[in-house]
Amino acid sequence: MNEENIVVRGARVHNLKNINITIPKNKLTVITGLSGSGKSSLAFDVIYAEGQRRYIESMTSFSRQFLNGLEKPDVDYIKGLSPTLAIDQKTAGRTPRSTVGTMSEVYDYLRLLFSKVGQPSPPAGGLPVAAFSFNAPAGACPDCHGLGKRWEIAPNLIVPNPKLTLSEGAIRPWARLTGQSVKYLQELTKLSRRHKFSMDEEVGKLSVAIKKIILFGEPRLLRGEPAIGRGEPASGRGKPNGSPPAGEFAGVIPELQNRYNTTDSDYLKREIESYMIEKECRLCAGARLNQASLKVKIGAQNIAEMSALPIIHLKNLLQRLKWENHHQQIAGQIIPEIIQRLDFLIELGLSYLSLNRSSDTLAGGEAQRIRLAALLSAGLTGVIYILDEPSIGLHQADQKKLLKILKYLRDLGNTVIVVEHDLETIKEADWVIDVGPGAGFNGGKIIASGQPNQVAKNVNSLTGDYLSGRKKIAPPAGRRRPSWSKALKIIGASANNLKDIDATIPLGLLVGVAGVSGSGKSTLIYDILARTLNKKLYRAKKEPGSHKKIEGLERIGKIVDIDQAPIGRMPRSNVVTYTGIFNLIRYLFADQPTAKNRDFPAARFSFNLKGGRCETCRGDGVIKIEMHFMPDIYATCQTCQGKKYNQETLEINYQGKNIADILQMTVSQAKAFFIKEAKISQKLQILEDIGLGYLPLGQPAPTFSGGEAQRIKLAAELMRPQETVGRTLYILDEPTTGLHPEDIKRLLAILQSLVAVGNSVIVIEHHLDVLAACDWLIDLGPAGGEDGGRLVSQGTPEKISQSEKSLTGKFLRTLLA
Repeated sequence: MNEENIVVRGARVHNLKNINITIPKNKLTVITGLSGSGKSSLAFDVIYAEGQRRYIESMTSFSRQFLNGLEKPDVDYIKGLSPTLAIDQKTAGRTPRSTVGTMSEVYDYLRLLFSKVGQPSPPAGGLPVAAFSFNAPAGACPDCHGLGKRWEIAPNLIVPNPKLTLSEGAIRPWARLTGQSVKYLQELTKLSRRHKFSMDEEVGKLSVAIKKIILFGEPRLLRGEPAIGRGEPASGRGKPNGSPPAGEFAGVIPELQNRYNTTDSDYLKREIESYMIEKECRLCAGARLNQASLKVKIGAQNIAEMSALPIIHLKNLLQRLKWENHHQQIAGQIIPEIIQRLDFLIELGLSYLSLNRSSDTLAGGEAQRIRLAALLSAGLTGVIYILDEPSIGLHQADQKKLLKILKYLRDLGNTVIVVEHDLETIKEADWVIDVGPGAGFNGGKIIASGQPNQVAKNVNSLTGDYLSGRKKIAPPAGRRRPSWSKALKIIGASANNLKDIDATIPLGLLVGVAGVSGSGKSTLIYDILARTLNKKLYRAKKEPGSHKKIEGLERIGKIVDIDQAPIGRMPRSNVVTYTGIFNLIRYLFADQPTAKNRDFPAARFSFNLKGGRCETCRGDGVIKIEMHFMPDIYATCQTCQGKKYNQETLEINYQGKNIADILQMTVSQAKAFFIKEAKISQKLQILEDIGLGYLPLGQPAPTFSGGEAQRIKLAAELMRPQETVGRTLYILDEPTTGLHPEDIKRLLAILQSLVAVGNSVIVIEHHLDVLAACDWLIDLGPAGGEDGGRLVSQGTPEKISQSEKSLTGKFLRTLLA
């Protein structure tokens, strides 16, 4: 039995209730359930964690000292484990130096190809493989050090209000940063006398030549030198500190740049960075490589030009290449390896990406599928693969391709375990495990386990209800009608792959933006619309994507962008600190009689501050123990027993609970506990309504998924006073990420309530039930990358469903029938 199954007995990690489960090996198994039910705890914190721990334990003590140790999960025993690999949405490296090409390993083979058969121009002999790496000194552009971009001080941020005069402090950083405003005012006065301009004239009315002297200085202007960027030494004719020759005005930008390069103050650096914008490197034009490497070509293109092609086009190009003499034999060994990896990326719905796409711009689902493609190329067998919602970000047209890949992995002789909510994926699985019945404290039990049709028949299974059709998310009985006098009209959108399209977004409605991955949805809504509004309303730095104009902007008074970026990178941040609820709780504890008698302020109940926290662990609750030849161990603090606070603070109770007890509660438990405290319970109610009732109040922010972070942001926004009701535009990017159908039903109720009071909501989404619930849809496509960027159709879901050109419409047709 153990050879055919993974057997878990007595799992008690997080909210798991001492569960027993048997998972068949060499099968495709889906673990599903409500958000917070314990799915990920079973898959990642029990099975994967124990698999990794056993792997590390099998190493020598010398090897183990270089690895992070893994704590043994709270489980009686696990049998039948084999080597385990996890592909989640957090493990991919997200740095500007990592790209689609480096993550998928395609770029490694492309570098090898160029080093062996590339033709230097002019001929200079072959270059080593490292010469084509932008992460190696031999290949990186010397100006941007392989990033392809530079940060430069922007003149429009230096003088944000051109109606002010120099005497009134028009040069903003000098007014904010220096503390030497009198000195700089004197220098400007001397400059005005030399060049005959008035200190009391609006800066916007000064001549172009004078403004250049003020910004870039007399030395740089006279020598015709360009503006400078971050990391570049300020001009100074060889002087180490960048000072101009005596009597010359250095210029605002060179002076700021010099201070940035020489200061040791993090605060000053951050302040100066607020006046910088990211620009393409002038030397390499964004190619990242040095000029010698860029001169090497295959056919008519260098490696940077090939890397900029959409993956599908790169594959076609490589297949068309013709080789001469011995190059045919060399290329014949390398190109098949590249093509195989490109094929996996294409099958996973990523044909629109280019190899030079930076990893920090990828969505979680995209990054996960790139890692999956890299592992597929390895052809491993006998492995347990654990994936976290690989369907995220996929259009229905790409879902079948993903399922084909997962089954291919299984058929190689691997065990594939997928944490997933997508009903189509669940129906195609060999085995389904439904965890529940609720979330948090109310979850952690195995509700159903079996083949999909068996789970569908289980009346106790919420997932079974949706699989069988006993429950469903019904489209609204009626739709709001657009008022064309109240609409945003984006005209001539041509950023990235958009093909000079016009799109209309009726206000006061729930609007969905659909289309296959890479069709241009985010470009249209985020790069063009959101950036334009942020610039208009909040003077944001990022420039909008290319478009002719947007009509109707005056109707928006506030924009709320609710994305899936982390709410905090520090473990000390949590759901109640982010939403401000913890402030109310701390003041409540400070208001207790015992706290008043001891003069304990609200700050006493913060685990981040001295006074109330445990000083042994500094409020962490754990102590790090360094082991010389073993991994570091994190042990529970013996002074506070993991409670983070000192004994005096823990003696203060509210209704029999101290502050540490409160942080152990889930949102739902805390809501019931604080039922008499209206301000606290109302805010907790919002978190519960949005499907986060299972979250412990003290759970560290870095452990939240992208979907959880997004819903916490939405909840925080709903807690704020709605001062611009009717003029607020909410933008959400795939808000169904990580949600069970039952959770999606609750989310839709929240979104509809926002629209009901007159606000406008835009959702970028693939989930058909959400699209069917929208009042208006904008469908982009027909494909991704260069083959996308067109407006396929716009109108009601019913209209989209009748469009023969729309892939989205094809799937909506069945749902709305």
